[in-house]
Amino acid sequence: MKIVKIPYFKEVIIMATDCEDCGSKTNEVKSGGGTEEKGRRITLKVENVEDLSRDVLKAETCSIEMPSLELHVGAGTLGGKFTTLEGILTSIKEQIMGSHSTFIGDSDPEMKDKMDAFSAKFDHCLAISEPFVFILDDPAGNSYIQNIQAPDNDPQLEITEYERSFEQNEDLGLNDINTENYTSNREPGDEDDKKVLHNDKS
Repeated sequence: MKIVKIPYFKEVIIMATDCEDCGSKTNEVKSGGGTEEKGRRITLKVENVEDLSRDVLKAETCSIEMPSLELHVGAGTLGGKFTTLEGILTSIKEQIMGSHSTFIGDSDPEMKDKMDAFSAKFDHCLAISEPFVFILDDPAGNSYIQNIQAPDNDPQLEITEYERSFEQNEDLGLNDINTENYTSNREPGDEDDKKVLHNDKS
């Protein structure tokens, strides 16, 4: 486990495992802080190869959109990741193509053709054959795309904070949290409020 400070953002906790017996390697990223007061939607206009090297923090509560591919990757699909844009894109392609090839195989030629066409379009994005838009939408506000112009504004990067919906708060488990007047619902004489003094006399 390692705590990493992301410049101009926050601390994250990276937990990695490496099995010496089977060679399996996994890593998981958690925010060093709690849920932010507002959700965060980050839109990046990817225009050149250098953009693929931008650091990207995708929290497990964050979804991904790529409008040019009509692609939406739900929150939790890839888990929490701290990598580059290229790393995120590669993981998305491997996840989609791997899952579809397992269930489809050669049994559905039409679907296979569609997936091949999708794969080709995805490769065009990785090669930056033309600009495209990459979006992170995190209701918890814990995701990040590197601003390569920091501390100045980055013209390719747009960050929008928004009020979460009731459903989003429900998914994050926030609707059941009562932080105001916490003791107002406690009955006088609750066991936790009692202080018992023992004065044994012999």
